[in-house]
Amino acid sequence: MTVKLLAFAASLRKESWNRKLLAVAVPYAEAAGAKVTVRHFRDFEGPMFDQDIFGATGLPPGPQAFADALGQVDGILLATPEYNYSIPGTLKNLIDWVSRVRPHMPLLGKSAVFLSTASGVVGGARGLWQTRIPFEGCRVSVYPEMFYHGPAAQLFADDGVTIRDPKLAAGLERLIREYVEWAGRLKGAPASPRSSDLIPRPPIS
Repeated sequence: MTVKLLAFAASLRKESWNRKLLAVAVPYAEAAGAKVTVRHFRDFEGPMFDQDIFGATGLPPGPQAFADALGQVDGILLATPEYNYSIPGTLKNLIDWVSRVRPHMPLLGKSAVFLSTASGVVGGARGLWQTRIPFEGCRVSVYPEMFYHGPAAQLFADDGVTIRDPKLAAGLERLIREYVEWAGRLKGAPASPRSSDLIPRPPIS
């Protein structure tokens, strides 16, 4: 069965390094047999999460577009920057919106693989570990291995679109190929329930 992926970079910046990293990774996923839909993060932009707004009118257009996109795929190919050693607030806000949808939870049962590059030598690693927490909390199966490298300015060749180090490029290709194979095995598998789902969710104050 063909694995369908939603690919996006969690950055609004026009010259985003992570959007360039995503552009390298997407052809690897397609070569591994995945059908990839690439979206711009701005398509999913929305206001700060507000339970009163959600209760009155549901999801705003941007988060609704994200929820709709998730409904068409099996997994997520995400390239995300690191903001202040953590997950970008815009991405966390998007997760907060779609996590409230009931009875269908848009993230439930999806798989994901995470990539990052950043201006520092750590290359976004700290942000990726923080990003795992809300996704896994929403019962997304996040692939154990991640790609991160920095500084971003040294990751790409002079053309700005290819990875300078052939070994790094090969490592990214291997990661994406192995993730697609793994996502294929997970496709259609039921998500395991959490004990916290058996009790009512308290309202957000």
